[in-house]
Amino acid sequence: MGVARGVTAAIILMLVGQQAVAAELAQAASVLQAGTAVTEWPNPWQVRLRALGVITEDSGYVNTVPGSGLSYSDTVVPELDISYFFTDNIAAELILGTTYANIEGQGAIGALGNIGKVWLLPPTLTLQYHFTDFGEFKPYVGAGVNYTIFYNQDAGSADALKVKNTFGTALQVGFDYMVDQHWGVNFDVKKLFLKPDFDVTVDGAKLTGKADLDPWLIGAGVTYRF
Repeated sequence: MGVARGVTAAIILMLVGQQAVAAELAQAASVLQAGTAVTEWPNPWQVRLRALGVITEDSGYVNTVPGSGLSYSDTVVPELDISYFFTDNIAAELILGTTYANIEGQGAIGALGNIGKVWLLPPTLTLQYHFTDFGEFKPYVGAGVNYTIFYNQDAGSADALKVKNTFGTALQVGFDYMVDQHWGVNFDVKKLFLKPDFDVTVDGAKLTGKADLDPWLIGAGVTYRF
């Protein structure tokens, strides 16, 4: 009888212990779930669509022609950019858009008028720092590089024109104002340092030069954070 009572007590203690362990595990799981919900990171992807004003500097020259100058047309075009946030503060942004420029002779070559027209595709990658201490107002600064591709090049008064693809650098400042968790409005200013070389043929004479475009890119649009 004493042995039976001992076995029964041991079984009861074992069952009570198992129930206590199960209760503790359930409580720990609920705490972990709550902690996960609190510390869950937002989706790192963000896109923007902007209307972009491209304002070039009217500078450049033809080699061997003293006093020569160049000017370029300004445009307004759409722009798409895609951002990835590594942290709340650090993001990379890929900027996509295309535009064109009419090239005009100035100074000693002003009589040439419209030398030609080229289209530009300047994909730009910037690394940004986002300030997060201002609530819905989220300013940022950035710097990066671009590689500009010149295509659909048409000569005007020149016999032939070839603007060469080139690397450049970029500086950026802007802000988002978030209306809710996903949607916001954006204002952004970028400065590209872009000085491509070109070849041009005028009246059978082959010449070279440099086009100092260095455009300002001023944009406004909408932001969507996934």
